[in-house]
Amino acid sequence: MSSQLVMSMMGAMEFLLSATLGFMFWKKGLHRRFPAMGAYLALRVASTPLLSILLLGQMGQLSTSKEVHDMCTFAYFILYYAVYIASAVLLFFICMEVFRSALSALPGLAKFGIVIFRWTVLASAIVTLSSMSFVHKGLMVITDIAYGLMRSVSILELCLLAFLCLSMNALRLSVRDLSFGIALGFGLMSANDFVAASFISHSASMTGPLQFVYQSLVLVVLGTWVTYASLPEPVRKPLLVPVNSTIYRWNEIASALGHTGTQVAVQQPANSFFLTDVENVVDRVLSRNLKNRESET
Repeated sequence: MSSQLVMSMMGAMEFLLSATLGFMFWKKGLHRRFPAMGAYLALRVASTPLLSILLLGQMGQLSTSKEVHDMCTFAYFILYYAVYIASAVLLFFICMEVFRSALSALPGLAKFGIVIFRWTVLASAIVTLSSMSFVHKGLMVITDIAYGLMRSVSILELCLLAFLCLSMNALRLSVRDLSFGIALGFGLMSANDFVAASFISHSASMTGPLQFVYQSLVLVVLGTWVTYASLPEPVRKPLLVPVNSTIYRWNEIASALGHTGTQVAVQQPANSFFLTDVENVVDRVLSRNLKNRESET
């Protein structure tokens, strides 16, 4: 069996798993809870057949005409990187959805964290776009922008997964929770991207084997998501914390931030401790002077 045939079979399996996952998301109403994830799956399922047809045309399997080949090559380039950039943007929103779902028991911290999250995403995008070398010119600059955005969102996905792993006990978040499953899958994909890019840049001979490893991990992630979507999700346990706990105080502080129109009246006592001490000293001095005068008279 040739390697090209194996990769074609793995690509077909990826499409079937993505379509199955998208159907389960729609059937169980999970797209209402994670709309960005639903849009990401819909984009993935809709673009795969179109890209496959254009790739066949680029390889000359649809027609031997040079015009058809050039048209398919240009259309494949535009559609591929358009889907790539759209996927990177959707991944930013998916991270926010997972973060909001994981902190649903602490609405104050969730709301405050989303604000910080948005500013972090904006700063990350600005730094990424401003620090890119732009080695390509003309239309090929799209590739630099696409890879820069995806690299930025991959780092964000790994940070989100690390945050959930470290705070699972504090948030009463189960491993079987769908939000954790989504973060786990995207974290594995991000690590897969970084490892593959590192090995390929150091050794071009590893490109072939790494493609099989890369595609195999993608299939594992999709299979994991299908399992998460098919199994009943455990009920989130209520987050019971004492009133004097740190996380409760931070949640209350975060809930109070951003509310306008609240007037706080600060009432000072009529006599503070400092003024009272001064008055006592003055009274003692006056009484002493009066006694001295009476003794002199």
